[in-house]
Amino acid sequence: MNRDKEKQEILFSLQSNSHVQTMKKFIQHGRVSTFEHCMRVANLSYSIDKFFALHSDLKVLLTGAMLHDFYLYDWHKDDNGEHRLHGFTHASAACVNAKKFLKIDDKTCHVIYCHMWPLNIKRIPRSKEAWIVCIADKLVSIDETLFRR
Repeated sequence: MNRDKEKQEILFSLQSNSHVQTMKKFIQHGRVSTFEHCMRVANLSYSIDKFFALHSDLKVLLTGAMLHDFYLYDWHKDDNGEHRLHGFTHASAACVNAKKFLKIDDKTCHVIYCHMWPLNIKRIPRSKEAWIVCIADKLVSIDETLFRR
């Protein structure tokens, strides 16, 4: 199958999920929703993979990218300090939700779990898909934080 078509099918399937749709309710950076942020990371991850001809597992790459911030809460709200350590804890919450609602595999969970490296210094990406999403997330986050407020 053509990789562009495969990308569209994978992302359409994820975007159609009602739980994934709830990410539209939460702000990630500036005025950008968590859903939009994850879409941007998925698209950049795909572009990086394609540009460098890395031939990643597209299902793992795009699912990990789309669900890397699938924590389903507003991290900007204090909630009695519950989200104070959001940068260190949200990847685990996203993995739990992704396993619960979308039945992801361990390789995809690893992409989600380690996307906050190097902040989470011990969670080192160990696959090309995980490295791509980690890098794409940093680039998209910088753009959103600086230019999309």
